[in-house]
Amino acid sequence: MTLKDKFNNLVPIEFGGMQEPLLSDCEKIADEFAISFSEWCFMKNVRFFDDTEQGMIFKIDIYKTKYTTKELLEIFKKEKEL
Repeated sequence: MTLKDKFNNLVPIEFGGMQEPLLSDCEKIADEFAISFSEWCFMKNVRFFDDTEQGMIFKIDIYKTKYTTKELLEIFKKEKEL
């Protein structure tokens, strides 16, 4: 399933579904967010640490603490005020 399909599923077809150009705009916003997060991870020197039952664990050199992917995303959103 593509990202556009997932966004389109948010608005049921009986309500008209999600229409262009809104659908493309949502896809662009999601792409920009993913790129920003990945650039942030690179700039913070995020490195893979371990694969556990909780999921992948990463560490950020400046914080010297280990985080799950979800925790990294929350730190990113807090720092960027998203």
